Amino acid sequence: MTGSASLRIGIAQINPLLGDLEGNADKILKAWTHFEDQADLIVFPEMVTCGYPPEDLVLKPVFLSEIEQQVDTLVACSAQLKSAAVISTPWMIKGQRYNVILLISQGKIVATVPKYELPNYGVFDEQRLFVPGPLPVPIEFRGVKLGLMTCEDMWFDRVAGHLKKNGAEILIVPNGSPFSKHHLSRRLLQARRRVEETGLPLVYVNQVGGQDELVFDGTSFALNVRGEKIYQGASFVEALDILEPKVWDSAGDSLSVLSEAHLPASGPEDIYRALMLGLRDYVGKNGFPGVILGLSGGIDSALSAVIAADALGPERVRCVMMPSRYTSQESLDDAVAVATRLGTRLDDISIENPFGAFDTLLAPYFDEKTPAITYENIQPRLRGLILMALSNATGSMVLSTGNKSEMAVGYATLYGDMCGGFNVLKDLYKTEVYALSCWRNAHIPAGSRAGGVLDVIPENVLAKAPTAELKNNQTDQDTLPPYSELDAILEGLIEHEKGVEELVAAGYGRETVLRIWKMLDRAEYKRRQAPPGVKITSRAFGRDRRYPITNHFLNIIEKA
Repeated sequence: MTGSASLRIGIAQINPLLGDLEGNADKILKAWTHFEDQADLIVFPEMVTCGYPPEDLVLKPVFLSEIEQQVDTLVACSAQLKSAAVISTPWMIKGQRYNVILLISQGKIVATVPKYELPNYGVFDEQRLFVPGPLPVPIEFRGVKLGLMTCEDMWFDRVAGHLKKNGAEILIVPNGSPFSKHHLSRRLLQARRRVEETGLPLVYVNQVGGQDELVFDGTSFALNVRGEKIYQGASFVEALDILEPKVWDSAGDSLSVLSEAHLPASGPEDIYRALMLGLRDYVGKNGFPGVILGLSGGIDSALSAVIAADALGPERVRCVMMPSRYTSQESLDDAVAVATRLGTRLDDISIENPFGAFDTLLAPYFDEKTPAITYENIQPRLRGLILMALSNATGSMVLSTGNKSEMAVGYATLYGDMCGGFNVLKDLYKTEVYALSCWRNAHIPAGSRAGGVLDVIPENVLAKAPTAELKNNQTDQDTLPPYSELDAILEGLIEHEKGVEELVAAGYGRETVLRIWKMLDRAEYKRRQAPPGVKITSRAFGRDRRYPITNHFLNIIEKA
């Protein structure tokens, strides 16, 4: 076994608050001192000093200057500590910005290792913020040659290979790797490839916590020289763990993940817990006392309310039923049932009077040619107005409740049901909303604050046809294909960038595919005005998928 077997390594999987530089330094120091006399080396996640991703904050000299001051404090404190720390941070070197790893030990910065591979895709824009460093070389620490590399460096073979060539004995990887449905298995695949190529053990330490639309799941791990997982950290919670020297010789799980074609997706519990953590941290880190949402009696608002209660506790969730002349008694009963089972507050505020007042107010300006949707959309906009008034009165954040299918095709009302500060279902297709609701009825997610309640969503909510109830006898399928078909087409168009012919070859009707593509294209202006929400797929709406609003490309496709 290599010299790495002599090191006791502390895993500091913590949840930094972006921009709270002093608070993050305090958290780092508390974790560091927790490991004193237990570990030789403590490894923290990527950009732990400031939180990740800092985006354009790193362009402000005062931000970088304050980071340097906090690092100076940590360096000074380290003089009294026996252990050393691997701390990732933005850092200035000769007037250039880098994403670096600092090895801090006994009052000194022993080594500075810049990140070599800067991601520039999806939600990552590091190439516009940082300069890539040179290929790193191992750093000797207490007789062990450490191969330090940051996150994206692990996803390609060049950095690990260079470290091995220059004598590294262990690979140590601080990460800021956000959750998505397939990302957990992809991480493990890439880590095992680096171990297989180099014959070196690997320690992977990931950030945990929600940061705007991103959720960092933690799930830190370590692999021995055979690529077996000999340590698996907790997911979606902070964790301080020790890797004892003897662990490297123990047997772990087998090398079962072999190719990207066979990567398993995350299960419903991981997805659900990601949604919980994303909402909990967005509310908590931004100082909201709670959330307010419209509870219609439908599946989307029901699941949103349940996730909110699980994440925050029912006492911090206020539901509001806002019926109109088109709201059925069934919907009223279902909304009451959900709120009762959860133990949340439920207010009943009818929009019938203001709806009638608007009808009278606008009657001189409308005629028989006025589209029916004009009247329909007044209703969700009145509901949005009520929710925002309650938000202003209480300080609680409005939680919007639309799903990815609706946002994709524009089946949502600007300044109406799209109104809100955050949308926990934003990256869930409608079929996934149903599946996750069924899962939640049968399971209590780890970390739930809702009191251990099962069967929270009534069977009738799951079974009835989805409807906006903006006119009589309305269902979603009046204007949309069945959600099973719609979601499959949307996933092809959004996540996989498939063209019309590919989807037609897969068995979908050409006219249906073209219609869905056109709806997707024309709804871009709405999505630009939608609230943020938890990202769980490889292509969430927002920075993952950047399409122009003014776009006539589809006209060419239709004529082909």
